[in-house]
Amino acid sequence: MDNKKYLKLNDIEAYKIAFHLSNYVWDIVIKWKHFEIDTLGKQFVRSVDSVSANIAEGFGRYGKKDKIKFFRYANGSVLESLDWNEKSKKRKTLAIEQYNYIYNELQKLPKSIN
Repeated sequence: MDNKKYLKLNDIEAYKIAFHLSNYVWDIVIKWKHFEIDTLGKQFVRSVDSVSANIAEGFGRYGKKDKIKFFRYANGSVLESLDWNEKSKKRKTLAIEQYNYIYNELQKLPKSIN
């Protein structure tokens, strides 16, 4: 009997953090006013969603260079998400506790992705 344990996407810490964070941001943005959603919220959600999506896509690739490419995309999306988080704070669409939580979770990701 083969007792090998294969690594699954949900075993990846960076993926779990990014997936949870994307749903956290969604739950906040969906309650904003139309103008805020249309101008800031959609791009914020897309950038945060892109982190876990690129980790998942990289995980599913077989070649090392291909995997690394998608993990780099994920890191780029982390930086973009940090920018949207800052704008959301400045434009007063996030409570300071929400901003801090998002910021702290995003700060964990580059090391975890690498």
